[in-house]
Amino acid sequence: MKKGITLVFVLLFIVAVDAQNSGKELVQNTEQATKKLADSTNLGWKTKGNFSLLFNQSNFNNWLSGGENNLSGNVSINYDFNYKKKDWTWDNKVLASYGLIQSRNASFEKKTDDRFEFNSIVGKKAFGQWYYSFFLNFRTQFTKGYIYSKNSLGVEERNQYTDFISPGYLTFGPGLFWKKNDNLKVNLAPLTSKLTFVDKSFTLPNKKYFGVKEGESIRYELGFYASLYYKLNLMTNVSAENTLNLYSNYLENPQNVDVDYSLAVVMRINRYLSANILFQAIYDDNAFEGLQTREIFGVGINFGF
Repeated sequence: MKKGITLVFVLLFIVAVDAQNSGKELVQNTEQATKKLADSTNLGWKTKGNFSLLFNQSNFNNWLSGGENNLSGNVSINYDFNYKKKDWTWDNKVLASYGLIQSRNASFEKKTDDRFEFNSIVGKKAFGQWYYSFFLNFRTQFTKGYIYSKNSLGVEERNQYTDFISPGYLTFGPGLFWKKNDNLKVNLAPLTSKLTFVDKSFTLPNKKYFGVKEGESIRYELGFYASLYYKLNLMTNVSAENTLNLYSNYLENPQNVDVDYSLAVVMRINRYLSANILFQAIYDDNAFEGLQTREIFGVGINFGF
């Protein structure tokens, strides 16, 4: 009798252990299947874009405190198209924006924004969240740029100073790419080539034009490049997109690091309306010996695609 009871307990124990192992195996298989499904859904091309139109108007009539009627508008596109397959990633971003302001007493329309930028980085997984990478960045503007001044009669004049691909910047090189997710990325490229393109007609005697010598149209640099992209939600319906690019030229004054930082804050009112803040700061002693900044704020129409 005791042997029979013992045998029953042994059988029950074996069944329980087998059931436990089967349960663990089922959980593991489920986790693996879920991970595989998640990985497979992230494979291939993923696209995301946003179109924004900002508008601002100021109108004054018998306003004793002073003021000048003006009308301004700014249009921008931010488009991502990324690819992933097994150990390979390829991230691409296009940024384009253009804005104008017209003041009642001004002689000319003036630009508030003029930018075209293309970023591309391909990576092959190395270890952890690090990838061997190769990146390319191209930047320029769409239309002519002017320097404004007033003559001896107080009349406003302008002289053309820039144009499409004058300047134009092409930067590329191999490196290491760290990517936690689509909202946090870092790229380090210690052997980066940088080409600056200009129109020879803008070069001045015995002076450099965006670092390009008189009579030439291209400047070559070799240096260290680092970039950071970080997008976060500050609170509900408020997001901030940060981009920081740093470059040091080994061949000339490596201590003078080029800095390009931009911040885009979007405060969504509803699906299509938002308040946008755009800020950019640039330091490049080849272009200007000082800090360049621009800021745009307005209520706009946003459309995601």
